[in-house]
Amino acid sequence: MVVDVVPVALGARSYEVRIGAGLMDRAGAEIAPLLKRKRAAVVTDETVAPLHLARLVAALEAEGIAVATLALPAGEGTKGWEQFSRTVEWLLEQKIERRDIVVAFGGGVIGDLVGFAAAVLRRGVRFVQIPTTLLAQVDSSVGGKTGINTAQGKNLVGAFHQPSLVLADIGVLETLPQRDFLAGYGEVVKYGLLGDAAFFDWLEVEGPALYADAAKRQRAVRRSVEMKAGIVERDETEEGERALLNLGHTFCHALEKATGYSDRLLHGEGVAIGCALAFELSQRLGLCSQEAPSRVRAHLRAMGMKVDLADIPGDLPGAEALVALMGQDKKVVDGRLRFILARGIGEAFVAEDVPPARVQALLDEALAARR
Repeated sequence: MVVDVVPVALGARSYEVRIGAGLMDRAGAEIAPLLKRKRAAVVTDETVAPLHLARLVAALEAEGIAVATLALPAGEGTKGWEQFSRTVEWLLEQKIERRDIVVAFGGGVIGDLVGFAAAVLRRGVRFVQIPTTLLAQVDSSVGGKTGINTAQGKNLVGAFHQPSLVLADIGVLETLPQRDFLAGYGEVVKYGLLGDAAFFDWLEVEGPALYADAAKRQRAVRRSVEMKAGIVERDETEEGERALLNLGHTFCHALEKATGYSDRLLHGEGVAIGCALAFELSQRLGLCSQEAPSRVRAHLRAMGMKVDLADIPGDLPGAEALVALMGQDKKVVDGRLRFILARGIGEAFVAEDVPPARVQALLDEALAARR
């Protein structure tokens, strides 16, 4: 088994992201050195549990680790106050102490919610991320952003709380439905678009093979994690450069809110549509060539992904309402929308002076194409 190790160097909060097939079966040996006493609490969801939980529990128990488990409902709707409170209360019932380990075992929803629970429990207990989706392996499990959604918007309540270890078992991705895999790919391609044109070039050629080819899948996960780790090391709490990781997300979060955080639009699908819109907006503002947005859209189409607002089923609010939803985004500063725009593929930057009228005009056209 080939295991790639990507360090995230944050001083006393440093940790490793380990990437490879079969890591789940070694989870006990990987986690045991972190434990003061051999106890762990695993929080997962009702989709992951029947597929993988028994294997994880067996791996932990093989090292003499006592395991308590909780399975939450699957889906974005879980990432709110109700299931967050349930998780915190359950962890307290298990008498989890600051020296114990909480394991977040699932996709981005579980990672974000459980990480936030660990951040506030006893003012901070350690946790380990074992992400089971492509999106979580390349993005949400790395960097310490944790949180939940509220009625006002996505990820508006949370904390920075770094994991003690991330185990990304790429073999687990073979059980992902193709739609979920492609949604995760929306975050993979984002890394090439924001800062590594050569990676995007590679993805244009190899992207269609990632679902079936474990070696290429591992390379894509490793490169994505390397890029995120580097940015997080330089800007842990998103004071500057880390905002680049939000390429496509200002559009995405408004669309997720508009679709009720439902399976009409998965997060990674919204990111892909958002990236296409961000490059189109960049071209209209004279920042990049016409070729760049065309190339982005062509690659997403070749992968079989959602690219346009027309690809989202059901009704959407008008352009003005979508822009208003963006006003609740975390990236708003002094009431002004911040967008991640691009001067070309691999050349993203933070723009704080985008005229709302230009955004609304772009969305008006995109919505008109749905009719």
